[in-house]
Amino acid sequence: MKDKIITKASEMFLKLGFKSITMDDIAGEMCISKKTIYKYFCNKEILVEESTAMVHKEVHQIIDSIVAQNYNAIQENFEIRKMFKEMFKSSDTSPIYQLKKHYPEIYEKVISREIDECNKCFRQNIEKGVEQGLYRKDINVDTYIKFYYTLIFSINETTILESEAQKLELEALEYHTRALATEKGIAELEKQLSNSNI
Repeated sequence: MKDKIITKASEMFLKLGFKSITMDDIAGEMCISKKTIYKYFCNKEILVEESTAMVHKEVHQIIDSIVAQNYNAIQENFEIRKMFKEMFKSSDTSPIYQLKKHYPEIYEKVISREIDECNKCFRQNIEKGVEQGLYRKDINVDTYIKFYYTLIFSINETTILESEAQKLELEALEYHTRALATEKGIAELEKQLSNSNI
């Protein structure tokens, strides 16, 4: 039952917002009593925290499965972006923006966890791209990782509308890729951009 509550709560939080969804709403949606929810979660903060942890885990499992498909480095980034777009398509406001505004302590935990994971993903992607001749060999990998996650996180933290955040993220991905790319990489980027339904 605990996992079912977390799954339903995550769905509702992402769709309608962390602030606006109450324990009553979740209980009503699941046709259970509020008491049942409180048996597993003594307050809403704990439920929000466990929901964000579950979403984080899901996201990174999907990223791992995309990486396992063995796309080239540039296509891999576009596939990951597509997955995010799909996953958060029903959100009106950016989940990260909402967390920062309404649950700053949970937000801090999520961000420190995400930064570690993103560092790892971005590093693997850049190393793969250099190996494939899509990214330049003469780059400072650490600097580029830092630039990219600073861009992505600042978009999500400051952009209220999820649709606007996704549009900016695509532009950030193009900006990041152009900065790294060789001629071969630019050709692949143009191909991905023309396939990308913006």
